[in-house]
Amino acid sequence: MSDRAPLLQALEALLFVSDEPVSSIVLAQSLGVERREADDLCDELARSYEERGAGITLRSVGGGWRLTTHPDAAPAVEQYVLASRHTRLTKAALETLSIVAYKQPVTRHQISGIRGVDSDGVLRALVDRGLVADVGREETPGRPVLYGTTPGFLERLGLASLSDLPPLAPLLGQAAAEASVEAEGEEGPAEAAGAD
Repeated sequence: MSDRAPLLQALEALLFVSDEPVSSIVLAQSLGVERREADDLCDELARSYEERGAGITLRSVGGGWRLTTHPDAAPAVEQYVLASRHTRLTKAALETLSIVAYKQPVTRHQISGIRGVDSDGVLRALVDRGLVADVGREETPGRPVLYGTTPGFLERLGLASLSDLPPLAPLLGQAAAEASVEAEGEEGPAEAAGAD
């Protein structure tokens, strides 16, 4: 077994970094072994997880091998996932979510243009939390993904539909008025008087 230890270690690392099932052929090529040996290594790794009562299992699913959480750990995993989904949103996430909610369907490029910064990571986080989803493709060159809010978004905000979102016009008017007051304060009294 000691001569197989480096192969088992490499196999485990490959499976850990993969976000989808990995075929035996791909594993064999990556490890530099025959396909049958790759399957034998996967079987051995799966047995070792089961024998030691690990929190993960190795299963053959979807035409390949994939690490999954052990079914007995489901309650703890579920509690963790649900708790992490309800953590507070960052300012960047709130900005991005607002843009998607009011402009949907909207592309990643449009969101970044409105925010003035790259929003890829924030958008991915919102998709992972189930607040935003891919709702189609724009009919332009490159066919970029269009994003929109999900029913989970409405549920979290306690809204029956998107029409229940507060109108933007009063909020934009208030923001413009506040910006105007700030600008006058920066000019100083002499400049403000000279502007009349």
